[in-house]
Amino acid sequence: MQRRRFIRSLTLVSLAASASFRSFAASARKMTMCLSPGSIGVSADQAKAIDLAQRHGFESVEPNSQYLAGLSAAQGQEVLAQLKAKGLVWGCAGLPVEFRRTPESFQQGLTALPKVAQGLQQAGVVRVGTWLMPGDQKLTYRANTQQHAQRLREVAKVLADHGQRLGLEYVGTPSVRAGLRFPFLHTLQETKELIEEIGQPNVGVVLDSWHWHMAGDTAEDLAALRNEQIISVDLNDAPAGVALEKQQDGQRELPCATGVIDVAAFLSALNRIGYDGPVRVEPFNKRVNQMSAEDACAAAAASLKKAMALIA
Repeated sequence: MQRRRFIRSLTLVSLAASASFRSFAASARKMTMCLSPGSIGVSADQAKAIDLAQRHGFESVEPNSQYLAGLSAAQGQEVLAQLKAKGLVWGCAGLPVEFRRTPESFQQGLTALPKVAQGLQQAGVVRVGTWLMPGDQKLTYRANTQQHAQRLREVAKVLADHGQRLGLEYVGTPSVRAGLRFPFLHTLQETKELIEEIGQPNVGVVLDSWHWHMAGDTAEDLAALRNEQIISVDLNDAPAGVALEKQQDGQRELPCATGVIDVAAFLSALNRIGYDGPVRVEPFNKRVNQMSAEDACAAAAASLKKAMALIA
């Protein structure tokens, strides 16, 4: 009986230590839970987004590029003061440049970018992100690489002049790539190679657990990154019972909803390299999109908190 009590006491101590370690790991994290209203179907101006983020326990909020670009320096500082007063920091702004299509549309966006970047700078925004199509109907892999490198190099230079970093998100979903004649990059390694080709020190990656999973990337791939190479992170889960090649990019789940994607391994790997940027949910989920603004924010916050608690 004494032996059984001793073994039981050791088990309880071990469980308590494990729980304590998980709690410490979660509390020691530097990454922030970020509210991206549009990603969960919520329509909110900047002031409302900041208010929703604070009330629902987020730690950062997505900046509205176009809104901030229209503010004076004093107004930008005022918005930043409001953000800090609510205990929040900025997440990652979207890049308002269409670099995927015609030379004319790219040049138009590039010409307008300095004003947007200045507005973001005045409000204290330092992260800007965009996504990459995993293929093209006309451009071969080599031609597409050359076009992306040339255009994004120009974008990165403008952002660097205003103290901002540019993040590139690869799209790993096989069903998206299947409809394109010439496949393009769709993995973390290929994205790193494009970044090398761009050759600007302020360019990094936007990681998405969905695309990480769909591309077959691993926790070891994440461990090979440095914190400064990661601009922003999206966190999602995938529908259960659907083969990987049949998963649809626009039909995702909130983090930890199904367990198809190993968000614990994903976040733990990022935590170990000291990632200190925003983590937002981007489920493209009809049920979430039909919720009220309050309910959608509450659901997103709850899913992020559940995911963060898995960090080891």
